[in-house]
Amino acid sequence: MLHQDLTLEKWQKLSFFEQMANVGAEIGRAINWRQKDKEKSMAAFERGLELLDLTIESNKDRSKLTELCRAREMLADYFYFDNIYHSTDKQWEDYFYNFNYAVALKRD
Repeated sequence: MLHQDLTLEKWQKLSFFEQMANVGAEIGRAINWRQKDKEKSMAAFERGLELLDLTIESNKDRSKLTELCRAREMLADYFYFDNIYHSTDKQWEDYFYNFNYAVALKRD
């Protein structure tokens, strides 16, 4: 575990939108560090994957699981492999922004 104090039980107490907003924060860090410091970028990406894996593990909704697993595959392709899906930083930022927006709406 990269997040030393995080457990599945703690993670499950967050709403789906909060979970995905946290994943997005790590992916955002990975994107921001990508050109400046490859090591920091990959560390943030690994933390993001860990959170996404916890989200997948804690989710029983089949339609969400399909999207979560597809997002994981596309993120891995984007950061590790050949980017066969032609993802961009902006697309990932926009995707995760929506979860942050949903969390903000719930707080109001």
